[in-house]
Amino acid sequence: MKEIEILVQVYSPIDEVVGVLDKFRYIGNQETNDVYYYDPLRSNLKPNSKNQIDECLRLRTKGNSNCITYKTDQFDETGKWLYSDEYETYVEDIVTIKEIFKKLGFSELLTIHNVKREYKYLEYNIVFETVKDLGNFIEIEYCTTEDIDVKLKKQEMLEFLNSLDLEVSEELNMGKPEMLINKFNISVD
Repeated sequence: MKEIEILVQVYSPIDEVVGVLDKFRYIGNQETNDVYYYDPLRSNLKPNSKNQIDECLRLRTKGNSNCITYKTDQFDETGKWLYSDEYETYVEDIVTIKEIFKKLGFSELLTIHNVKREYKYLEYNIVFETVKDLGNFIEIEYCTTEDIDVKLKKQEMLEFLNSLDLEVSEELNMGKPEMLINKFNISVD
Protein backbone atom coordinates (compact mmCIF):
# COMPACT_ATOMS: atom_id res chain seq x y z
CA MET A 1 0.00 0.00 0.00
CA LYS A 2 1.19 3.54 -0.75
CA GLU A 3 1.09 5.81 2.27
CA ILE A 4 1.17 9.44 1.12
CA GLU A 5 1.35 11.96 3.91
CA ILE A 6 2.03 15.55 4.80
CA LEU A 7 3.63 16.25 8.19
CA VAL A 8 3.90 19.74 9.65
CA GLN A 9 4.73 21.15 13.05
CA VAL A 10 1.87 23.09 14.63
CA TYR A 11 2.36 26.55 16.15
CA SER A 12 -1.31 27.44 16.73
CA PRO A 13 -2.66 26.97 20.27
CA ILE A 14 -3.95 23.45 20.96
CA ASP A 15 -7.52 24.58 21.65
CA GLU A 16 -7.61 26.42 18.30
CA VAL A 17 -6.35 23.33 16.46
CA VAL A 18 -8.91 21.09 18.15
CA GLY A 19 -11.66 23.62 17.38
CA VAL A 20 -10.79 23.53 13.68
CA LEU A 21 -10.39 19.74 13.49
CA ASP A 22 -13.55 18.99 15.47
CA LYS A 23 -15.60 19.87 12.37
CA PHE A 24 -14.39 16.57 10.86
CA ARG A 25 -15.41 13.06 11.90
CA TYR A 26 -13.67 12.40 15.20
CA ILE A 27 -12.20 8.89 15.47
CA GLY A 28 -10.67 9.11 18.94
CA ASN A 29 -7.62 9.76 21.09
CA GLN A 30 -4.95 7.11 21.47
CA GLU A 31 -1.63 6.93 23.20
CA THR A 32 0.85 5.42 20.77
CA ASN A 33 4.32 3.99 21.31
CA ASP A 34 6.44 3.20 18.27
CA VAL A 35 9.65 1.23 18.67
CA TYR A 36 11.95 1.36 15.63
CA TYR A 37 14.52 -1.38 15.06
CA TYR A 38 17.68 -1.69 13.02
CA ASP A 39 19.88 -4.58 11.99
CA PRO A 40 23.53 -4.05 12.99
CA LEU A 41 24.66 -6.29 10.10
CA ARG A 42 22.76 -4.56 7.28
CA SER A 43 22.75 -0.93 6.27
CA ASN A 44 19.22 -0.78 4.84
CA LEU A 45 17.49 -0.47 8.24
CA LYS A 46 20.02 1.99 9.65
CA PRO A 47 19.86 5.76 9.27
CA ASN A 48 21.76 6.82 6.14
CA SER A 49 24.42 9.54 5.91
CA LYS A 50 21.66 12.21 5.91
CA ASN A 51 20.08 10.68 9.07
CA GLN A 52 17.12 9.47 6.98
CA ILE A 53 15.58 6.08 7.50
CA ASP A 54 14.90 4.78 3.98
CA GLU A 55 13.50 1.50 5.29
CA CYS A 56 12.15 0.84 8.73
CA LEU A 57 10.91 -1.95 10.92
CA ARG A 58 8.51 -0.76 13.61
CA LEU A 59 6.45 -2.22 16.42
CA ARG A 60 3.49 -0.06 17.41
CA THR A 61 1.34 -0.24 20.50
CA LYS A 62 -1.78 1.88 20.10
CA GLY A 63 -4.39 1.57 22.78
CA ASN A 64 -4.94 -2.16 23.24
CA SER A 65 -3.62 -3.22 19.83
CA ASN A 66 -0.17 -3.96 18.47
CA CYS A 67 1.15 -4.10 14.94
CA ILE A 68 4.34 -4.72 13.07
CA THR A 69 5.20 -2.48 10.12
CA TYR A 70 7.83 -2.53 7.42
CA LYS A 71 8.14 0.65 5.34
CA THR A 72 10.23 1.60 2.33
CA ASP A 73 10.39 5.31 1.55
CA GLN A 74 10.28 6.55 -2.03
CA PHE A 75 11.99 9.83 -2.97
CA ASP A 76 11.83 12.08 -6.02
CA GLU A 77 14.85 12.96 -8.16
CA THR A 78 15.86 15.75 -5.74
CA GLY A 79 15.81 13.48 -2.70
CA LYS A 80 12.48 14.85 -1.40
CA TRP A 81 10.30 12.20 0.25
CA LEU A 82 7.19 11.34 -1.77
CA TYR A 83 5.51 8.36 -0.09
CA SER A 84 6.14 5.05 1.65
CA ASP A 85 5.34 1.52 0.58
CA GLU A 86 3.91 0.19 3.83
CA TYR A 87 3.29 -3.38 4.94
CA GLU A 88 1.51 -3.71 8.26
CA THR A 89 -0.27 -6.38 10.21
CA TYR A 90 -1.62 -6.73 13.71
CA VAL A 91 0.15 -8.98 16.20
CA GLU A 92 -1.36 -10.49 19.29
CA ASP A 93 1.72 -10.94 21.46
CA ILE A 94 4.14 -8.03 21.22
CA VAL A 95 6.42 -9.47 23.91
CA THR A 96 7.03 -12.56 21.76
CA ILE A 97 7.62 -10.43 18.66
CA LYS A 98 10.21 -8.38 20.58
CA GLU A 99 11.93 -11.60 21.64
CA ILE A 100 11.93 -12.85 18.03
CA PHE A 101 13.51 -9.55 16.90
CA LYS A 102 16.16 -9.92 19.59
CA LYS A 103 16.92 -13.52 18.55
CA LEU A 104 17.21 -12.36 14.91
CA GLY A 105 19.77 -9.73 15.93
CA PHE A 106 17.65 -6.59 15.60
CA SER A 107 18.41 -3.75 18.01
CA GLU A 108 16.18 -0.93 19.18
CA LEU A 109 16.97 2.35 17.45
CA LEU A 110 14.50 4.66 19.19
CA THR A 111 11.04 4.90 20.69
CA ILE A 112 8.46 7.55 19.91
CA HIS A 113 5.79 8.29 22.51
CA ASN A 114 2.82 10.36 21.43
CA VAL A 115 -0.85 11.04 21.92
CA LYS A 116 -2.85 11.09 18.71
CA ARG A 117 -6.21 12.76 18.19
CA GLU A 118 -7.55 11.24 14.96
CA TYR A 119 -10.10 12.46 12.45
CA LYS A 120 -11.44 11.37 9.09
CA TYR A 121 -12.38 13.70 6.24
CA LEU A 122 -13.29 12.22 2.86
CA GLU A 123 -10.30 10.03 1.91
CA TYR A 124 -7.91 11.69 4.39
CA ASN A 125 -6.88 10.55 7.82
CA ILE A 126 -6.00 13.61 9.90
CA VAL A 127 -3.94 13.22 13.04
CA PHE A 128 -3.15 15.95 15.55
CA GLU A 129 -0.42 14.59 17.77
CA THR A 130 1.68 15.63 20.69
CA VAL A 131 5.04 13.90 20.45
CA LYS A 132 7.28 13.57 23.49
CA ASP A 133 10.49 15.59 23.05
CA LEU A 134 9.33 17.07 19.72
CA GLY A 135 6.08 19.05 20.09
CA ASN A 136 2.75 19.21 18.26
CA PHE A 137 2.16 18.05 14.70
CA ILE A 138 -0.55 17.55 12.12
CA GLU A 139 -0.26 14.62 9.76
CA ILE A 140 -2.59 14.26 6.80
CA GLU A 141 -2.46 10.79 5.31
CA TYR A 142 -3.88 9.22 2.17
CA CYS A 143 -3.47 5.49 1.55
CA THR A 144 -4.00 3.73 -1.75
CA THR A 145 -3.11 0.60 -3.65
CA GLU A 146 -3.69 2.38 -6.97
CA ASP A 147 -1.05 3.90 -9.22
CA ILE A 148 -1.69 7.64 -8.86
CA ASP A 149 0.21 10.87 -9.44
CA VAL A 150 1.79 11.20 -5.98
CA LYS A 151 3.02 14.76 -6.53
CA LEU A 152 -0.47 15.88 -7.56
CA LYS A 153 -2.05 14.15 -4.56
CA LYS A 154 0.47 15.77 -2.20
CA GLN A 155 -0.35 19.17 -3.71
CA GLU A 156 -4.08 18.54 -3.09
CA MET A 157 -3.26 17.55 0.49
CA LEU A 158 -1.22 20.72 1.03
CA GLU A 159 -4.09 22.82 -0.33
CA PHE A 160 -6.44 21.08 2.11
CA LEU A 161 -4.01 21.72 4.98
CA ASN A 162 -3.73 25.41 4.02
CA SER A 163 -7.54 25.67 3.99
CA LEU A 164 -7.55 24.87 7.72
CA ASP A 165 -5.96 28.29 8.31
CA LEU A 166 -3.74 27.12 11.17
CA GLU A 167 -0.24 28.34 11.91
CA VAL A 168 2.03 25.47 10.86
CA SER A 169 5.52 24.89 9.48
CA GLU A 170 6.30 24.10 5.88
CA GLU A 171 6.02 20.40 5.05
CA LEU A 172 8.80 18.76 7.04
CA ASN A 173 9.77 16.11 4.45
CA MET A 174 11.00 13.87 7.23
CA GLY A 175 9.40 11.68 9.80
CA LYS A 176 9.45 11.86 13.55
CA PRO A 177 12.19 9.18 13.76
CA GLU A 178 14.50 11.41 11.71
CA MET A 179 13.65 14.38 13.91
CA LEU A 180 14.58 12.43 17.04
CA ILE A 181 17.77 11.11 15.42
CA ASN A 182 18.81 14.68 14.62
CA LYS A 183 17.73 16.15 17.96
CA PHE A 184 19.53 13.56 20.08
CA ASN A 185 22.39 12.75 17.67
CA ILE A 186 21.45 9.07 17.61
CA SER A 187 23.92 6.99 15.67
CA VAL A 188 24.48 3.30 15.04
CA ASP A 189 27.64 1.66 13.83
